[in-house]
Amino acid sequence: MSERSPRERRQVLLRLDPAVHGALMRWADDELRSLNAQVEVLLRRALEEAGRMPQHAKPLPRRGRPRDSER
Repeated sequence: MSERSPRERRQVLLRLDPAVHGALMRWADDELRSLNAQVEVLLRRALEEAGRMPQHAKPLPRRGRPRDSER
C-alpha cells in the first residue's frame, strides 16, 4: 500500500438504510449536489456544531464552473 499525503481526499464505504439513502439523494438533488458532496456538507456541519472541525481541514471546493480568473 502506498503512503498517502494527509491532504489527499479519502474514500469511505458507507452502508445506509435504503430510506435514508433515498432521502439524502432527494436532498442532494434539491441542492444540486452529488450524494457524496451532500454527505460531506452534513458531516462538516455536524463537526462545526460539535466544535470538532479540524482547523487544518480544507474548505469544500466551490460548486459550478470556475470563473475565468480561476482557470
